[in-house]
Amino acid sequence: MSEERTRVAGAVTSSELLSVVAARELVGRRTVFAGIGLPTLAAELAHLTVAPEIEVVYESGVCGAHPSHLPETIADAVLITGAEAVLTMAALFGSVLQGGHIDVGFLGAAQIDRWGNLNTSVIGEWERPSVRLPGSGGAVEVMANAREVFVVMRRHTPRSFAEELDFCTTPGPDRALADGIRPLGTGVTRVITELGILARDGVGDELRLVAVHPGVTVEQVRAATGWELKVADTVTTVEPPTGAELRLLRDDVDPDRVYLR
Repeated sequence: MSEERTRVAGAVTSSELLSVVAARELVGRRTVFAGIGLPTLAAELAHLTVAPEIEVVYESGVCGAHPSHLPETIADAVLITGAEAVLTMAALFGSVLQGGHIDVGFLGAAQIDRWGNLNTSVIGEWERPSVRLPGSGGAVEVMANAREVFVVMRRHTPRSFAEELDFCTTPGPDRALADGIRPLGTGVTRVITELGILARDGVGDELRLVAVHPGVTVEQVRAATGWELKVADTVTTVEPPTGAELRLLRDDVDPDRVYLR
């Protein structure tokens, strides 16, 4: 490892690490349905590095966004300037998403289980939750219709990687099929966390550990997961963010620190 890489990697924040790793996962993808926050950082960085032709779609109906600076919400007017198209919500969800035109949908969650089902509704009992969360938004449609889904999780704990969700807000394809619903997509294929990367191939496959960040052990990830986590035959070590990636992220993508912290 070079001296510069070592020096820079030591100063990397969690947001920077997750954004860089998520951006790298977008190589070869063309259309991305991105939420505000880390998904936006990852998509913009991918556009400058591994996926220059990437087209970013936002839930507000903006397709092919080229904002002059990072949007603060999905309704931020900066998204419209220079965009390829602005669609109605009905056209976006009915034609773009349900038409199977999204390669990757980026989602976040408070909880995820081994099959890639997500909870963004409540922590604790439904009637008296300890935490009430925003809910689904467009996540159910994204899960059902994007070819695959990437999830970025800031916390990797047994509570967030749960044996059983406190509430299932967004069912993956396995659960949907069990209820007689046939989704277009394969559901969650990548989960990027502060400890490493989990992956699954599609219906019938559990999430398994495929990569860890430098200094993280397989045993640490297993201990931080609420179920008996499967491990790939070969677990790789994620390359730390390079100086070039961090400079692009800090100076070009988010110089005003809208999301980097």
